Amino acid sequence: MENFPVIDLSKLDGEERKPTMEKIEDACENWGFFELVNHGISHDLLDTVERHTKEHYRKCMEQRFKEMVSSKGLEAVQSEISDLDWESTFFLRHLPDSNMAEIPDLEEDYRKLMREFALELEKLAEQLLDLLCENLGLEKGYLKRAFYGSKGPNFGTKVSNYPPCPKPDLIKGLRAHTDAGGIILLFQDDKVSGLQLFKDGQWIDVPPMKHSIVINLGDQLEVITNGKYKSVLHRVIAQKAGTRMSIASFYNPGSDAVIYPAPELVEKEAEESQIYPKFVFEDYMKLYAGLKFQAKEPRFEAMKA
Repeated sequence: MENFPVIDLSKLDGEERKPTMEKIEDACENWGFFELVNHGISHDLLDTVERHTKEHYRKCMEQRFKEMVSSKGLEAVQSEISDLDWESTFFLRHLPDSNMAEIPDLEEDYRKLMREFALELEKLAEQLLDLLCENLGLEKGYLKRAFYGSKGPNFGTKVSNYPPCPKPDLIKGLRAHTDAGGIILLFQDDKVSGLQLFKDGQWIDVPPMKHSIVINLGDQLEVITNGKYKSVLHRVIAQKAGTRMSIASFYNPGSDAVIYPAPELVEKEAEESQIYPKFVFEDYMKLYAGLKFQAKEPRFEAMKA
């Protein structure tokens, strides 16, 4: 099996720029996922975010999760559970408006830290979108503008913990899905694994690596690239031992952004080579809310209608 793509962003500044860009291109075309090292976000910041996130889970969420498991009788299930995930989560919205002040139980230090982390991730997301533009032959800034809408992009962070699960064969940490949005930046546990992607007919582990950021592409980039890049099915396998931390940040189009294949990527002589629909991002999200754990192709078809 080929190795999971790991990309050293610091190599973009030297003579290894060309092979590094080729590695990014190959990852976008053939994996829909890659792992970044030397991405410019300080290791100190990552360590502090991890420490605070794990503390917050232990103090504010662990007991609630245990009560939920107990109330649903999940420890004793005998058959596969297909309508819930073995995860404890909360969602932070950064753009266009922050909801940080409204989240209960967040200590002020943690709030400040997550604001700082979000700014770093936003910069990294926009840098990556421009690298994708370069590889696609689109002018610099095209993807950022495509996402912009009238109020700028939607950007938020899903903070998750996946506690030890007594029946990992019967309950998924997170059921298989593709991500609806644009580009996703994940800071994950480097000790407890569980994230897998579907490639060439099999599930492949996304390796936990200290201080890395895992990138994956969402449905909107598949549409804008007219299928040159694809969003990829992924899931989280619950583990019998260890709690896995996952901090996934979603850099998505603005709610009223109109999404459609970039004209440069639709073959000039055959307009019918545009296989993807044109739609308003918010309309797609309304559809996705009910169909997240189903195949993406019927969602695209429904948007054509």
